[in-house]
Amino acid sequence: MTAATDPSADLPTDPSTDPSADLPTDPSTDPSADPSTDPSADPSADPSAARWTVEAPTGADFAAWRELFRGYCAFYRVPIPDEKARLVWSWLTDPAHELEGLLVRDTDGTPVGLAHYRPFVRPLHGAVAGFLDDLYVAPAARGTGAVDLLLARLRGIAAERGWTAIRWITSEDNYRARGKYDQVATRTGFVTYDMPPAGR
Repeated sequence: MTAATDPSADLPTDPSTDPSADLPTDPSTDPSADPSTDPSADPSADPSAARWTVEAPTGADFAAWRELFRGYCAFYRVPIPDEKARLVWSWLTDPAHELEGLLVRDTDGTPVGLAHYRPFVRPLHGAVAGFLDDLYVAPAARGTGAVDLLLARLRGIAAERGWTAIRWITSEDNYRARGKYDQVATRTGFVTYDMPPAGR
């Protein structure tokens, strides 16, 4: 049973409610939405999958990743000064840090999309799952199956590591993205809360 279908799934005090996770506000242009493919089938079997490869970023990918992350942050209307971008990049390239990343590349090796993810523990179930913080595909690569390859790789990572699920959050009115998510995952019944630190 996965966290997505478990009626006793963790309450909003677990790490899946990371207050740094920004929610989409424009459902008509959600950067992760990619409704053109059929995710009920194995994405790797789709002819469009031959256009893409998915792998972890390397040190040489900073400039391309920075542009993708800039587009992601612009969509969410979140400032991303260089020092903040470099901090996130340092997390992604530090093997000791919990945050990891994936890049989907075209046939020339150019990154066209990203995913940032990490493990989180589920004490209630004595298990570990994965949390997908960020998902973005460049406009020119949307509707091509690129996002399906990212999601498929995340499912593979979950299986390899024994995670019970990949979990993410989105806004209630993010209808276009939810159309994609409803095809590959199950909506939970939990409500997310963010509590600020003392003094704020």
